[in-house]
Amino acid sequence: MTALTLSTAAAPGLRADAIVIGVAKGAKGPVVAPGAEAVDKAYDGKLAGVLETLGASGAEGELTKLPAPAGFKAPLVLAVGLGAVPEKDTDYDTEALRKAAGVAARALAGSKKAAFALPLTDAADAGAIGEGALLGAYSFDAYKENGKDPKAKNGKAPLAEVALLGGKPRDKAYKAAVERAVAVSEELNRARDLINTPPNDLNPESFAAIAQAAAKEHGIKVQVLDEKALVKGGYGGILGVGAGSAAGPRLVKLSYTSSKAKKHLAFVGKGITYDSGGISLKPAGHNETMKCDMSGAAAVFAAVVAAARLGLEVNVTGWLALAENMPSGSATRPGDVLRMYSGKTVEVLNTDAEGRLVLADALWAASQEKPDAIVDVATLTGAMVLALGNRTFGIMGNDDAFRTALHEAAEEVGEPAWPMPLPEHLRKGMDSPTADIANMGERMGGGLVAGLFLREFVGEGITWAHLDIAGPAFNEGGPFGYTPKGGTGSAVRTLVRLAELTAAGDLG
Repeated sequence: MTALTLSTAAAPGLRADAIVIGVAKGAKGPVVAPGAEAVDKAYDGKLAGVLETLGASGAEGELTKLPAPAGFKAPLVLAVGLGAVPEKDTDYDTEALRKAAGVAARALAGSKKAAFALPLTDAADAGAIGEGALLGAYSFDAYKENGKDPKAKNGKAPLAEVALLGGKPRDKAYKAAVERAVAVSEELNRARDLINTPPNDLNPESFAAIAQAAAKEHGIKVQVLDEKALVKGGYGGILGVGAGSAAGPRLVKLSYTSSKAKKHLAFVGKGITYDSGGISLKPAGHNETMKCDMSGAAAVFAAVVAAARLGLEVNVTGWLALAENMPSGSATRPGDVLRMYSGKTVEVLNTDAEGRLVLADALWAASQEKPDAIVDVATLTGAMVLALGNRTFGIMGNDDAFRTALHEAAEEVGEPAWPMPLPEHLRKGMDSPTADIANMGERMGGGLVAGLFLREFVGEGITWAHLDIAGPAFNEGGPFGYTPKGGTGSAVRTLVRLAELTAAGDLG
């Protein structure tokens, strides 16, 4: 992974492959952002004019390359657009800095070192720039012939090192911000790796093994329920979804505990390592990216490990509900009835509505420990993508204040989200003449129907929220900001921020 350091060096004398500066969009043309004073001075204060001549406007994500001035040890200046100039020249939004750093880091793939001279006024800015650079530098090359070999014909290695100019290496706040950026980014990138791994190499058993190895490394207690244990425990939802696959299902419990914790959070992730739709087979064109249907479990896994690495003073339990949804002679059929871990029965009307079935068992298991709050994360419904698009996830819950707190946490870390309702009238559509509830209801508002189904399996009196990340979990378009093509690691940073706020006592 890309190395991240704080540097007090001056831009002209620093040995690097490039100096990254910010340029903003002003009313009368591009404006050189704070942090680039030394570079601007070397251009006799005319850097903005030079950039404008080269076509730069300062628009968000825009890149402009120019030769470094005489006397600089770096040969290249890379100007990255920050968007509109803020009201106060130094008050650049941390998300704007995060995105700019990500764009620059991706553009510098193949380079050994880059000095980032972006606006940096406090430790929060340092953390945002560092996080953006580490996330933007990500690439998934494990299955390419030459991997990350920088001389490979099929690609360039990620930027090897980022030096944050204007940082304060001896300042505790700055050091903590960089350490946090590294821990969160490394775990988020681990989640991306899992999401991008082909399903012939990532199944419930191998995913569980990866979780076990990480838990051992970071002092996290882990428990894995295999098929026999799931049968013995009565986990009918997870077993029903995995019944058609040669790869057996698993339920993984990861427990991070702090001796100073006063609160306990439970995170539950949907981990369908491949979703064919089962007997209700998906049509052609809808199967190719279904390796990403375990993005919720990947996010939960990453968040628990990040919490452990950061030593947060909160107990965090992660539940990974892992199964592969395949059609076969042993697969669950539409019309079958499953007896869930909670004891409720579910009539399966559509085997492609399988995520809610594995989550239901895991939610009930999490509820037995009486945590202060449960958050589940899932690529659950196409309806949520239709409602909110490809970059925003929906938030539902049984407590408006908690839903609002999650929304604010998501926006704070730069993950677009939107609170959604759970209309009571939609519950009736899941009434079944055969079982306690059906796994399908009204087609319109399908994302909300799924949320209502999940609510049925949350223990009484427990605060709960549901994140439907079906839109932003997997980016099929081109990269943008610090977001790559493929697995994104959506919701990891929201969960980590929630854990931090809970540890600090800011959520009540």
